[in-house]
Amino acid sequence: MLIRFDELEPSVVSHMKGGEGEARLQLVQDMDNKIMRSVLAPGASIGLHTHETSSEVMYFLSGTGKVLYDGVWEPVAPGTCHYCPKGHSHSLVNDGTEDLVTFAVVPEHEKR
Repeated sequence: MLIRFDELEPSVVSHMKGGEGEARLQLVQDMDNKIMRSVLAPGASIGLHTHETSSEVMYFLSGTGKVLYDGVWEPVAPGTCHYCPKGHSHSLVNDGTEDLVTFAVVPEHEKR
């Protein structure tokens, strides 16, 4: 299956997970996975949240920002990959001057 993000209509989510500003998402989802490209404008953020039943892998395509992961701030830039395992918490902030663009996969895990 090919996913052509440029052909997907973005959805705009205000205050995603309690964050600031808007996230623009191009998303493909089934029962097991979310696969998305997201864009955060400068100053926008995704609020702190815990992955109770899923994990998340984020690969940064452009822009700069920082991730709060389990209470520690980590800088992100193009080529950086952030992983948030099931049961852990994270947040994302665009503290740069250009859009922060990510590719992310959120696999749902079986409850154990």
